[in-house]
Amino acid sequence: MTTTSPTIEILCSPLPLCGKVAVPGSKSITNRALLVAALTTGTSSLSGALVSDDTRYMMKALTQLGVRINFSSDTNIELDGTGSLKQPSDSLYLGNAGTAIRFLTAACALVEGKVVLNGDEHMQKRPIHPLIDSLNTAGIHVTVPSSGCPPCTVYGQGFIPGGTINISGTLSSQFISSLMLVAPLSKRATTIKLAEDNIGALGYIEITRAVMEAFGAHIYQDDENSFHIARTGYTPCHFRVEPDASAATYFWAAEKLTGGKIDLGYTPNDFSQPDAAAHRLMQSFPSLPTLIDGAQIQDAIPTLAVLAAFGSSTVRFTGIANLRVKECDRIAAVHKGLNCIKPGLATIEGDDLIVVGDPALPKHAHPCTIDTMSDHRIAMSFALAGLKCRGIKISEPDCVGKTFPGYWTELSKLGVLFSYT
Repeated sequence: MTTTSPTIEILCSPLPLCGKVAVPGSKSITNRALLVAALTTGTSSLSGALVSDDTRYMMKALTQLGVRINFSSDTNIELDGTGSLKQPSDSLYLGNAGTAIRFLTAACALVEGKVVLNGDEHMQKRPIHPLIDSLNTAGIHVTVPSSGCPPCTVYGQGFIPGGTINISGTLSSQFISSLMLVAPLSKRATTIKLAEDNIGALGYIEITRAVMEAFGAHIYQDDENSFHIARTGYTPCHFRVEPDASAATYFWAAEKLTGGKIDLGYTPNDFSQPDAAAHRLMQSFPSLPTLIDGAQIQDAIPTLAVLAAFGSSTVRFTGIANLRVKECDRIAAVHKGLNCIKPGLATIEGDDLIVVGDPALPKHAHPCTIDTMSDHRIAMSFALAGLKCRGIKISEPDCVGKTFPGYWTELSKLGVLFSYT
């Protein structure tokens, strides 16, 4: 690919990679906790929070909505909530932060007046219509263009009606989480019914539940597809954000690729996030399972796919259709990147990705520039290929700032050298 944007080339690395790195706080947990803390009446504090592009967008939007936010250190945040949100003087710009725009679209029903939520050109291609349909059915007036993608316009009445709300989580479990997060502030108890028996990323709904309960919400289920949420409001508290399991997967994979030992300061069992399950799969490298269901570990799939390219198995990744509507079409991006390194390394069948492992890949690899499509996870996962193969360049390396601003620094602590062009 011909490009004029900056690139970073992984020049060389000591083998094995050994040392200690700092994994940032979880983006998924941080953005949930920021919103819930903002909806309390009183002062809450978050420790270990992630400060990155995505969370900055969330914090800026909350500030526009009348929430006071202060930093007591780089990762410690205090929020003063009033249990309500004020109409902003301008639209809320959320870049390509999917959690922020989805969670805030429901939350802006608490505003008295019109609120427009928008993002960059990538966000404007990410479907949000299932959430919009559910909000309208629940009595919250929200509109989007005919594309079904942002910008979203919320005509808030200052309250959440509550009652029974049906929602589809096929495209994203974040639509379900969005409704759950605001339900404790509704005018009456809320029941959220899932349209499907099985959805991807169910573990992230459990993360939503855990954050809500930490701030005093009451949630119970009488079956797997219904969440009953009491009208409790939220109580201020001190909340600790755990490190990001998705970020940890890059270093777990780097250990396997280089035969190293990297200390993250946490064990896989210390994580509640679903992507931590990728660690168990990686332990069988180079003979990875021939079938990997990625439904519950979606953010770890690019990492596992790059690892699989160096293995001895042909691996089929299933349950990953939702990767097509992430920051980019990650199925297409991983397929393209692997085949740039070596033609025929990956194929796509429907929504399945098949990676043909080649233990001799470092000898067969072509020098190439990986098109990250501005996606942080594509950049970070394909950097791993550069640990083994010469001539791997990563386009738009700064896109890692979305969730892991210090990624290149942490790799350099392990002795990895880079060249910027």
